Amino acid sequence: MLGVKQWRQRKILEIIKKERVETQEDLAAALKRDGINVTQATISRDIKELGLIKVPGDNNAFRYTVPSEATFIRSNERLRKVFCDYVVGLDYSENLIVIKTHPGGAQTVASAIDQAGWSEIIGTVGGDDTILVVVKPKSALRAVVDRFNRLCGSLGVEE
Repeated sequence: MLGVKQWRQRKILEIIKKERVETQEDLAAALKRDGINVTQATISRDIKELGLIKVPGDNNAFRYTVPSEATFIRSNERLRKVFCDYVVGLDYSENLIVIKTHPGGAQTVASAIDQAGWSEIIGTVGGDDTILVVVKPKSALRAVVDRFNRLCGSLGVEE
């Protein structure tokens, strides 16, 4: 028997396979139509736990999908592609890198960074247009910034 969380997450996967879901609000509305009332925080956690990403759709809109359905290859090539398509700048301090993207692109780029498996990156947090990248050890920060810059040219990072 499924718990409430597992049932809700299974329903989320069904919804994004049948419908074009562009925002968390769209997903909340679809769940509500099925009698499931959830908060934005719950939806955000479910999206993260399910590993959902946003991919480009029609009319410059993005939609949620599961990574296995994405059209990009899971690799550094996918990272290069989404990085060049979505990232508009980055900056850093200590062991943190902040990456700015076009609106709606942060989760896609954060997912690609996570899937690339760079050992110096211990995690990412993706919002709508901003990603926080945590680097460990601190001494590896400059090398990671340089790798990001090599993906598609310099992003104007101050020396």
